[in-house]
Amino acid sequence: MSDPVRPVPTNLILGFLGVGKTTAILDLLRQKPEGEVWAVLVNEFGEVGIDGAILETEGAVVREIPGGCMCCVAGLPMQIGLNQLIARAKPDRLLIEPTGLGHPSQILDTLTGEYYQDVLKLGPVITLVDPRKLEDPRVQDNVQFRDQVAAADILVANKTDLCTDNQVHAFDQWAVRLAPEGRPVYHTNHGHLSVGWLDGTAALPEVSEPHAHHHHHGKEADTPPPPSIHENPWQWVTNRGQGHNSIGWRIHPELMLEENVILAMAMDDRLLRFKAVIHTRDGWRVVNVVDGAVTILPGEPSELSRVELISAEALDASEMDQLLRAAAGLTDQD
Repeated sequence: MSDPVRPVPTNLILGFLGVGKTTAILDLLRQKPEGEVWAVLVNEFGEVGIDGAILETEGAVVREIPGGCMCCVAGLPMQIGLNQLIARAKPDRLLIEPTGLGHPSQILDTLTGEYYQDVLKLGPVITLVDPRKLEDPRVQDNVQFRDQVAAADILVANKTDLCTDNQVHAFDQWAVRLAPEGRPVYHTNHGHLSVGWLDGTAALPEVSEPHAHHHHHGKEADTPPPPSIHENPWQWVTNRGQGHNSIGWRIHPELMLEENVILAMAMDDRLLRFKAVIHTRDGWRVVNVVDGAVTILPGEPSELSRVELISAEALDASEMDQLLRAAAGLTDQD
């Protein structure tokens, strides 16, 4: 007689755009017990799967649901992706990273529903917050941000190394005012989380639910797969919703990009986020720009280069495409 299948320990890692969710998951993957298989289900607002490409460098089994927010596809597309990931990886732990522009309540409803009750064991939901963003009333008034905070079992102030003492103190006061009372609240930087938090065991001292439903009007996420990168070595796609716009590119790895041109493009002050995993003339690079702060790290060779930008205002996609083509030494006719 075979042993019963053990439900997979599962955690959601939530946070608003640019708070450092992918960095936090990378940090958790580096703390993974030796011999365990961890899987990550990741959803990006954009369409080209940059976070998934980064996470795969740490040995995670990754399944992506690109485009829109995962809560809008918490029906069939999400379940198909989740089922395929579990069947393929047979993971010892599952981490789920929804887009920073999504509502988590419908995802939680799906994960705790009858279908998954014997398949998944949902652990604490961890929500990351950048204390500096609390100074912007548009963030505190944002319904997605409020939903992510309300869903948290553990609330984490990330990027505290970039905050003033007053900003950290304001975060603590804000967190204390939130329900439920007694929810664990932590400070960290560089996305460092304690792996013990995934099972609800606190590894650091510190200061101090209901998952509201929200009807979301956005694009349907059942998008067809892109053509082969060999058939079409330069692909770009757009997405719009939740008051944001994205433009993303998938590029054949033999087309090497000029790093300085990419950085000039990334520093456009209209952009809220710029992310890229690219093959440059000096090797592979991972580029991340948030709030004007640029991070450039060496990258592992990938099957293609990916570039993604997100803005609040609509950008001329053709104009941005021309800039990126210039980085590859291409003309409009190429």
